[in-house]
Amino acid sequence: MPAVSSPRGGVGATVQCMFAAIPSPPFNSIGPLTIYGLMIALGVFAAVMLGQKRWTALGGNEDDVSGIAIWAVGAGIVGARVYHVITDFQRFADEPWWRVFALREGGLGIPGGIAFGVLGGIYAAKRRGLDVPSVLDALIPGLPIAQAIGRLGNWFNQELYGRPTDLPWGLEIDEFHRGSIPEEFRSVDAFPTFHPTFLYEGIWNLGLASTLLFVDRRGWLPRGRLIAIYFIGYGIGRAWVEALRIDPANEILGLRINLWMSLALVIGGLVILAWPKSEVDTEPETTPTETEVELDDGERVSSEDADAP
Repeated sequence: MPAVSSPRGGVGATVQCMFAAIPSPPFNSIGPLTIYGLMIALGVFAAVMLGQKRWTALGGNEDDVSGIAIWAVGAGIVGARVYHVITDFQRFADEPWWRVFALREGGLGIPGGIAFGVLGGIYAAKRRGLDVPSVLDALIPGLPIAQAIGRLGNWFNQELYGRPTDLPWGLEIDEFHRGSIPEEFRSVDAFPTFHPTFLYEGIWNLGLASTLLFVDRRGWLPRGRLIAIYFIGYGIGRAWVEALRIDPANEILGLRINLWMSLALVIGGLVILAWPKSEVDTEPETTPTETEVELDDGERVSSEDADAP
């Protein structure tokens, strides 16, 4: 947005106008690498670093987290893409079949990534003979941090923004990236800025990560229940952010599918919190530092040898 000064406002008015909107980056790749992919990788790295710090504080081995991440991230990407393709199947109807695998262009559904990623992580933890509730408590706070960083990729792609707004932090979107929104909002002159929903969700997720760390530090929940707070917190945040979006989306009973998935996450979290406590919630079956697993033939090997998919 150009800087405009007035006789009364002087320099102050000029500065205010200069920062009256968030500009969108004019590029979304660095050489052969997309910013979208780099942000996802950076988010994963941050989550793994935090997870290793928390796991070793419990007496675990940081290599356990790396091994679990291989499974969780791989499964999460598959799940996120599957969710996107299923919920936006009409976008691929007239496209070549290989476009389903075109991850460089974006298109990852977070709910699918959460589901597959958590299941993949649980599988890897069990395969290593680790105490799953303790693993979940150690790793869950890193998930919203990874999501917050990953959302920056949507900014570079100029996608997933909300309805028009004249708020000072409105997001500028160029004409080329307005093709997927309703035609009534495509005029750059009439609607210069939109709600930066990527920023809203990123800030919300950072707040959620802080909440998870605070609750865990206070010891308010039985072992393995921290994931419930994550489900509830992310579900609520995603719901109100989703309500701001205007890009086309499939609906069920008049509501976007992602709104229903947000509701499912909240309900799932409440069910986990309300689930009766048991001895499993308080005493681990194995210590967090358990480093051997038993293979099908009875042989026991170190967990380092069992982390490859």
